[in-house]
Amino acid sequence: MVKTITIGSCVSVQGTVVRSLECGRLVVQVGPLVYAGQPIQQPLTA
Repeated sequence: MVKTITIGSCVSVQGTVVRSLECGRLVVQVGPLVYAGQPIQQPLTA
């Protein structure tokens, strides 16, 4: 499953989910690199 995470105040990364951490962060893989960050919440639709 592909998810988008934020790894800084204005840096986002989209990649394949490797695992979720106990603190609520996600670990995603982009090619050979692995990143951990907060998942982006989907906007609510009216």
